[in-house]
Amino acid sequence: MNILLSVIYLIATVTFIVGLNKLGHPKTAKNGNLIAAAGMGLAIVGTIFIHDLQVATIIYVLIGIAILLGSIIGWFIAVKVEMTKMPELVSLFNGFGGASATLIGLVEFSKNIDSSMQAITIISGIIIGAITFSGSLIAWGKLNGSLKSVIKIPQYNIVNNMFFIMVIALAVYMIVSGGYNPLLLYGLLIGGLIYGILFVLPIGGADMPVVISLLNSLTGIAAAITGILYNNMVMLVGGILVGSAGIILTVAMCKAMNRTLASVIFGSFTATNAVEGSNKTLGSIKSTNASDAAIMMNYATNVIIVPGYGLAVAQAQHVIHELEEILVNKGVNVKYAIHPVAGRMPGHMNVLLAESNVDYSILVEMDDINPQFNNADVVLVVGANDVVNPAAHNNPASPIYGMPILDVENAKHIVVNKRTMNAGYAGIENELFYNSKTSMLFGDAKSALTDLVSELKNM
Repeated sequence: MNILLSVIYLIATVTFIVGLNKLGHPKTAKNGNLIAAAGMGLAIVGTIFIHDLQVATIIYVLIGIAILLGSIIGWFIAVKVEMTKMPELVSLFNGFGGASATLIGLVEFSKNIDSSMQAITIISGIIIGAITFSGSLIAWGKLNGSLKSVIKIPQYNIVNNMFFIMVIALAVYMIVSGGYNPLLLYGLLIGGLIYGILFVLPIGGADMPVVISLLNSLTGIAAAITGILYNNMVMLVGGILVGSAGIILTVAMCKAMNRTLASVIFGSFTATNAVEGSNKTLGSIKSTNASDAAIMMNYATNVIIVPGYGLAVAQAQHVIHELEEILVNKGVNVKYAIHPVAGRMPGHMNVLLAESNVDYSILVEMDDINPQFNNADVVLVVGANDVVNPAAHNNPASPIYGMPILDVENAKHIVVNKRTMNAGYAGIENELFYNSKTSMLFGDAKSALTDLVSELKNM
């Protein structure tokens, strides 16, 4: 490798690190993304035109066409995708990354393998890539609603873990025996694909953010393995950054969902079949209107807003910011309570509210906001469901039992904006809706918040 390419790779690596650092804050995330993307573009150009390889002209033409088509498709998707569809897009991109690693492994395994270490590297890339690809597609299907949230498999733990052991055993046999056997290779590929499906199928909706984080980490690991295979430092570093960041995020999400990493990998998710509310009467609900809710907030001292997926669906982030500004101008202390997995993926609400220029200082994380609910005169829940469900504390039979939630039930008055009484993403009833302090403000989030803004302006 010549010196110029080494310098380019070093610059690209630095941009990855700087970009990742800037992604930690909504105000700098956009620039961080652009910086990292610029570094990746530089690395691609350097690899194609400066690398010490003898490549036929037609190969350059094909590479150019692939990059052009990929850029056009990626740009089109990025421009058109709605905020509510971002988790699905992340899953899909994770799958593409895994598929790329798998295809590279298949191509390289057909060549002469010089050592056991090289065989281990290639086979690891194929397995991890295949699991990531099929698992991500299943996650994508669950997120967009084309697949059921939970698909039960009899004796899931035993079947899944035994299948995983079989895949590893086949991989070990191939490495020890040496040589290239197409039948075993494609058997390994099919095994990885099936395991990815088995891994994600039974996981319930409430646990999907954890799975997305883990699959993202696996994509990074697959990229790092490819970097080792080609002795490409920028691929190695980029893969390590994505993989390690994904693992850190997975651990954080596990903590937020009261899970362990072992339960993610070995399948103890959704172990209970009980559905909260199926064996007891929750009580009655009371509804309210925009006028009464506005009066309640107008005379409040402390108001906490809890945003959820329904806010994103209705694209009501700008209206809720206007509501917040009106309340602040009236002397009301307003804060946003952010659950780590509110929406459909980590950071979903932070990014959504940053779009409408909500001051980041009033976005308060769960651990910090929970003690403040006792002093809240009014809590406005907009489109959130599972992350405020007291069943996580009160009902051991509930699938979300033990999950840390926002302690909305401790507030003096609670207003919940929701389209209907349908269950949330976890598929269970919400005890909060039946609380004597709760008033349901039914309707589309954008319309309901617009009515609230109108009423507050007239007071």
